[in-house]
Amino acid sequence: MKVIFLQDVKGSGKAGEVKNVADGYARNFLLVKGFAVEATAKNLNELKGKQEAVQHKKDVEKASNEEIAKALDGNVVKIFAKAGNGGRLFGAVTPATVAQEIEKQFKVSLDKKKISLKGGDIKAFGDYEANVKLSQGVSFSVKVSVTEQ
Repeated sequence: MKVIFLQDVKGSGKAGEVKNVADGYARNFLLVKGFAVEATAKNLNELKGKQEAVQHKKDVEKASNEEIAKALDGNVVKIFAKAGNGGRLFGAVTPATVAQEIEKQFKVSLDKKKISLKGGDIKAFGDYEANVKLSQGVSFSVKVSVTEQ
């Protein structure tokens, strides 16, 4: 019997897959437990529609991420921080700080988890590089300039 898996079933199939399985296995286990539905024309059409919708959503998200990357790639994010003892930073500049400054300066909201600073948190004044990895394989880098307030 041909079935469409609604969720992953170990050893049988993954969600969204269409597979031939034994009739008894399908009727007595997969269909009863709600792990799969019979692969009728209606169900196959619904599956195709869902897959197209998911793909469209991914395409729109990737295009949006590419626009953000194009707008921000190579730009300089200026951060003003307080000086501590010996000309060092009072505290540290973290990815969260960089995300806040990007939002203030460029009006683009980024998740702090998507930003990585080379060498960890910034603890001294100067110019640094931050890599931003967005979803769908889109990534870019921005320069972070930390100056005294």
